Amino acid sequence: MTRQPDAPSDTAPYGRPGPGDTSTAAATEWWRDAVIYQIYPRSFADGNGDGMGDLPGIRGRLAHLRDLGVDAVWLSPFYASPQADAGYDVADYRATDPLFGTLGDAEAVIREAHDQGLRLIIDIVPNHCSDQHAWFRRAVAEGPGSVLRERFHFRKGRGDNGELPPNDWESVFGGPAWTRLPDGEWYLHLFAPEQPDFNWDHPAVQDEFRSILRFWLDLGVDGFRVDVAHGMVKAPGLPDIGHGEQARLIGSQILPFFDQDGVHAVYRSWRAILDEYPGERIGVAEAWAPTLERLARYVRPDELHQGFNFHYLNTDWDAGALRAAVDASLSALGAVGAPATWVLSNHDVVRHRTRLGGGLDRARAATLLMLALPGSAYLYQGEELGLPEVTELPDEVRQDPSFFRDSGQDGLRDGCRVPLPWSGTEPPYGFGAGDTWLPQPDDWATLTVQAQTGDPHSTLELYRSALAVRRSHPGLGAGDAVEWLPAPEGVLAFRRPGGLICTVNTTAEAVRLPLPPVRRLLSSRAPFTGPTPTGPSAAPVREIPADTTIWWAE
Repeated sequence: MTRQPDAPSDTAPYGRPGPGDTSTAAATEWWRDAVIYQIYPRSFADGNGDGMGDLPGIRGRLAHLRDLGVDAVWLSPFYASPQADAGYDVADYRATDPLFGTLGDAEAVIREAHDQGLRLIIDIVPNHCSDQHAWFRRAVAEGPGSVLRERFHFRKGRGDNGELPPNDWESVFGGPAWTRLPDGEWYLHLFAPEQPDFNWDHPAVQDEFRSILRFWLDLGVDGFRVDVAHGMVKAPGLPDIGHGEQARLIGSQILPFFDQDGVHAVYRSWRAILDEYPGERIGVAEAWAPTLERLARYVRPDELHQGFNFHYLNTDWDAGALRAAVDASLSALGAVGAPATWVLSNHDVVRHRTRLGGGLDRARAATLLMLALPGSAYLYQGEELGLPEVTELPDEVRQDPSFFRDSGQDGLRDGCRVPLPWSGTEPPYGFGAGDTWLPQPDDWATLTVQAQTGDPHSTLELYRSALAVRRSHPGLGAGDAVEWLPAPEGVLAFRRPGGLICTVNTTAEAVRLPLPPVRRLLSSRAPFTGPTPTGPSAAPVREIPADTTIWWAE
């Protein structure tokens, strides 16, 4: 397998402008077709041998991502936190949790990423904080009437003695969205009780987060992934949900909680800050909106740059459904001039190798389809190794807070968070020096980075090949449309600019498909690269195996 050359420190890989280049020529809107790799810090690499992934571990493994061929890295939270929800309960937004290292380690990761030609995006968690955040601790200590309580959602209860919650909202993690303090008042938490929601109508909250953005931008980060971007502003008066129009669902999430129009003023103010900084810093919305048209509101020209396309992530492996999802996504986001984003896995969902059914062949085919679509693609750590969901974890090792609640999310997010295998034939597979915070399966020896490197049949080499072709071919990534070609039921075929055709067989049988004279660029089935078995002939019909995606060059 041919390796791409190491990138010099002042340029991004493969000739793209580096993150430190602020010249006019570097204003590329890199984020429109970027491939961004999510690192879940607990589970990427352990630098100090305590079984928990950390910032030094990340820094030491960034060359893997350079060689993989991604454009940017997104880090899930590493802020100071009691870890009630794996760091999404933030106690101090300007400090690094000792679990992951120091603020100096965070700065070193930013520098090293840039030296490797990678941009670096970090999570920001603005909907809620930790119950150990200084503001909340003081609000609780000072009691009813404290001005600090105005920065959260404190309310008196209902019932004769205030014994009932202020409204009927429920936590996403299950159970009431309210917890009562000994002084009688209740506070709102749309997630765990340890995660009180901020009151985004309060000017101090808005000012504080603008300051937090500047703190990290000054340290050199290239942008932010905004956690629960749809949740910060609540319906005025915090009304009951009831059973009428207000109870329209976003999956299991309900409109009075989320997707309120007032949130867009927040993002307009954030966009102004991002635009002040050189190097095209970006904001990415994790927004669960009821429709793609509502999602598009988050990425209008004066708001955030990208929004996660959960509509696509939740689409079944079905040609008709996939085509409809692609068309709807490109139409809705194109209407506001924003790029589409495509994602198959992340730290909150079952890995797509398992979720889609069909095993590794289907997972590879889904990946090659995603990377052929116009816009930006997100990869979740370990999918380049073909990792399956770990479905057999003992209850006593589980960490997901929703696992311990009566309802809400399924509580099984730990299965996609198991630490990565890097080398060796038994746990911890080069992850660190000792036992890992979640146990790794005993049968992952063939899935390590070491085992797959150089193997022309491996999933890792498929990803490396696909990303190399995507960088070099003018028809991949760029643009905002696909040209659909005639295809039998269960098959997708579309043309991209530059004479590239993508074919996808979602059925369980091989399909013969008429095509113009083409040669095979890349197949999701091994061997991945090279000419078609009969050479680059003008044969009018090509056979596409079951659960296979192939890129062709006209």
